[in-house]
Amino acid sequence: MLLVSLLAFFCSHLLPSSSSDGLWAGSSLSVEKTGDVLTSPGGIFSAGFHPVGVNAYSFAIWFNTPSCRAVANNCTIVWMANRDQPVNGRRTRLCLSKSGNLVLKDAGQIHVWETNTVSKSVTNLTLDDGGNLILRDLQGHMLWQSYDSPTDTLLPLQPFNENSKLISSRNQGNYSSGYFQLYFSADNVLCLMYKGPQYSSVYWPSPARLRWEAGRSTYNNSKIAVLDSLGNFSSTDNFSFFSADYGSKISRMLKMDFDGDIRLYSLKEDGESWIVSWQAFPQPCKVHGCCGPNSLCIYTPNLGRKCYCIPGYKMKNHSDWSLGCEPEFHLSCNRTEQVGFLKLRHVEFYGYDFGMYPNVNLKDCAKMCSQMCDCKGFQFRFGKAHQPAGLYCYLKSQLLNGQRPNFGGDFYLKVPKAIVTFYSSTTVEDSKLQCSNEVQTLEPTYSTSSKRRGNDTLDFALWAACHVQQEELSFLPFSWFGVS
Repeated sequence: MLLVSLLAFFCSHLLPSSSSDGLWAGSSLSVEKTGDVLTSPGGIFSAGFHPVGVNAYSFAIWFNTPSCRAVANNCTIVWMANRDQPVNGRRTRLCLSKSGNLVLKDAGQIHVWETNTVSKSVTNLTLDDGGNLILRDLQGHMLWQSYDSPTDTLLPLQPFNENSKLISSRNQGNYSSGYFQLYFSADNVLCLMYKGPQYSSVYWPSPARLRWEAGRSTYNNSKIAVLDSLGNFSSTDNFSFFSADYGSKISRMLKMDFDGDIRLYSLKEDGESWIVSWQAFPQPCKVHGCCGPNSLCIYTPNLGRKCYCIPGYKMKNHSDWSLGCEPEFHLSCNRTEQVGFLKLRHVEFYGYDFGMYPNVNLKDCAKMCSQMCDCKGFQFRFGKAHQPAGLYCYLKSQLLNGQRPNFGGDFYLKVPKAIVTFYSSTTVEDSKLQCSNEVQTLEPTYSTSSKRRGNDTLDFALWAACHVQQEELSFLPFSWFGVS
């Protein structure tokens, strides 16, 4: 015991607080000392306090590239201890106590984060060339490692298991926890899920397909996935892929990105820039939650992914599409004669059905929706996977994950007749809007409404004529009908 005590005293008073040989028991790293960082033996990774806002820091691990060493904001972060609770830029320290607990203390000595480890012998915190921060005792026994608690990034040879989860950042430049997750489901399948403030849904593998149709197996309950150093990712549910540059011994990382796509990145030879060597979604509109409720996601190669409010709705928060859109109209629950439907050709809103009604014709489907106060519209199609061929009516309680995939049906949006009247009586030229020449005239396929107009139709005309690019008008024209 005397030898251990002397060694602990020697480590805490004579050894430097930051170096490639780690942090010893009784020592600490300070947010105010820019040189207080841990560096892996080969210089590939560094760990220390990283700025995440004004006077706000997180303890993080990053790739130690030349541009990162020059400018902190150029660093590629792979792990964070306190991503959702940044600490003060003064008097904050990461302390390795003599009892073996690694603690992040804020300026007010509040324990923001800790490993909850205990050791009777001297402990040492080191960073290896795989980007793993490891806490060991004097005998070399591992007490804790950052590999067991990933944030949004998986590094080569880092195990991913049933206790692991990759959670995206909130958005570009905001490192706090976002809405997208990679995890193993209860049936042993690697999944991607949108988990927002109001609802959640799995979007990969495709929820429209059975597990075996997606090439997944549910029979192996070991739930282990790993990315090797050459660019091969494999999982116990039979999912695997190779990077486009497979075989090259370069730095890589698998990242759960803030836009809901999971991508494999490879570091280019210049050591400064990253390229995508694999991604799960070439069509980004398949990601659930990317545009929020009551909106439509449209992707074109030249414009990328864009979000639009559906007719009669407006954006809820102009700085955040995840909140989606809200109606600009009010429909009385007991006045079905005021209800009409706009037909959005081949548009699909996934999930949140009141029910599926087979062998119901279009008029009866619309009548059911018009008589239900909470019905926002209905999906109507012929045929259904895993079901007998026929007509199918889906009444929707919420309009989520709107897109125009290779979908054989149509969506009928429940709106006031004043809105559908516009499409039967007015073209874009009639409204005399000053818009781009690229916008085409919109003409309804059929109508039987009156010539009545109102202020509630003008905003919709602006949406249709000025707010949508030519490439995205392919789902127009709309059709409409009322319900008696």
